[in-house]
Amino acid sequence: MTRKVEVAILGSGTAGLNAMAQVHRAGKSFVLINGGELGTTCARVGCMPSKAFIQIAEDFHRKHVFERHAIAGGENLSINSKEAMEHVRDIRDLLVDRVQSGSTDNMGDSFISGYAHFISPTVLEVNGDQIEAEKIIIATGSTPIIPAAWKAFGDRIVTTDEFFEMEQLPDSMAVIGLGVIGLELGQAMHRIGVKTTGIDALDQVSGLTDPVVNQMAIDLIGKEFPLWTGSPAEISESSSESSNSLLVKAGDNKVEVEKVLVCIGRKPNIKQLGLENLGVALNAAGLPEYDRETMQVGDLPVYIAGDANGDIPILHEAAEEGKIAGYNAARDKNTRFLRNTPFAITFSDPQIASAGETWSELEDRDDVAVAEMPMGPVGRALIMARNKGIIRLYAEKSTGRILGGAMIAPQAESLIHLLAWSIQQRHTVEEILQLPFYHPVLEEALQGALMNLLGKIEKKPSIPPGLTLKQN
Repeated sequence: MTRKVEVAILGSGTAGLNAMAQVHRAGKSFVLINGGELGTTCARVGCMPSKAFIQIAEDFHRKHVFERHAIAGGENLSINSKEAMEHVRDIRDLLVDRVQSGSTDNMGDSFISGYAHFISPTVLEVNGDQIEAEKIIIATGSTPIIPAAWKAFGDRIVTTDEFFEMEQLPDSMAVIGLGVIGLELGQAMHRIGVKTTGIDALDQVSGLTDPVVNQMAIDLIGKEFPLWTGSPAEISESSSESSNSLLVKAGDNKVEVEKVLVCIGRKPNIKQLGLENLGVALNAAGLPEYDRETMQVGDLPVYIAGDANGDIPILHEAAEEGKIAGYNAARDKNTRFLRNTPFAITFSDPQIASAGETWSELEDRDDVAVAEMPMGPVGRALIMARNKGIIRLYAEKSTGRILGGAMIAPQAESLIHLLAWSIQQRHTVEEILQLPFYHPVLEEALQGALMNLLGKIEKKPSIPPGLTLKQN
């Protein structure tokens, strides 16, 4: 059977659903095709269940400051990790149901459950039938990477796809890969009582390229549980015949653990798509080149968005790309969109965040001013017993325009939004300092970093920071 539609969307994740909303709004006929489980990566195995798990760990860990605040009994608190994991799954299921009820439920024949395969740039095969579409959007998401040799260890190797399904946490676990999710879950597991070891082949954590912030992150989080950086991990069976443990080595370090959480990245779900039938060159990862401002693949009537394109596997980026792809697929002519300022957040404690241009992109430029503000003297942070960390900001020396920044700080999730908004609006340091800052708030740490940066740029303000001349 052959069916004709104006737009076919492959994948019902964040990118696919945002694309579908744009296509539906434009009044185009469409079909949404999804293989595998429903629910976005964020809701099922990513952002949301991990944040529920992290919240439990942070609440429990807070007992360590009770004595300082004259609160007795903190040492008697305990946690039931089995019930904690059940709560995380309850939250996860609620969010998945919410996504499905607002998207794929009640779609009738506009939704097809199955795996699509390209016959040509405008023809798909799914479940033995053919779909002819004027435009096609690829939004098939991604899956965790596991080295083939490690798969032999069976269920002792865990990815985020399996982590939240564990009814009981192990007594010990190694986390290989200290990017965002590895660092978050590693610290949270340690705080709940799992003997945790974090390992990364790089000397960086959380994707940080700013050397000062990166070292601060390693120092602070490494005080809680071991972080081995700079050497790749090797996994083998334990030498003990009576043990079902795994031996994990990295450089001169080694540890025996019950399970290993592998967080070394994700790869696009493109294996079954037949992208070779698009008739365009594919890169080493098997992906076609595409335009980030239109999401179009070459000059084909094909668009690719979200994790499927292998660019930035973050929900807000996938949503943005899905909107762009859906908007253009629903029209005769492409519109070019200015992409939002990139920023990233790791929900560790302290939180790690960055926005705008990274230090690795700026370090060789002579026209960049850099300033920092430690969290130690920040009054609000001190009161909260969370005055650890540092903020680093970068600006253009000649104009004072803010270019980027990185930080490890309490509530960095909020501070980095202020910075990202200022970067996108092309604000200067002086312009940001003219905006109001309350006292006492954590935002004063950002204000302090900006004040320090103001002294390093060539364009000096004519009036005191914090004041704005009234226009007649």
